[in-house]
Amino acid sequence: MDLQDFLIRARVFKLYRQALRVAGRAPPPARGELRQTIRQEMENNRNCNDKQRIRYLISEGLERLKRLDEMLDMQGHR
Repeated sequence: MDLQDFLIRARVFKLYRQALRVAGRAPPPARGELRQTIRQEMENNRNCNDKQRIRYLISEGLERLKRLDEMLDMQGHR
């Protein structure tokens, strides 16, 4: 694993942790399903080795996370 692989991997783990934190703010009935969805998305792309695709998935994940965070803020789940 070279340095670039290591940095990409760190970004993936950071995104995963951030997503789980935001999911923890969701209302209790939706929290479990949201965590399961996040985990499934990560598992679906676990074996992806294309660095360009991984970067795309990270940016897509960050956008989706931002929208979820904003939605939870609007609903008063801080």
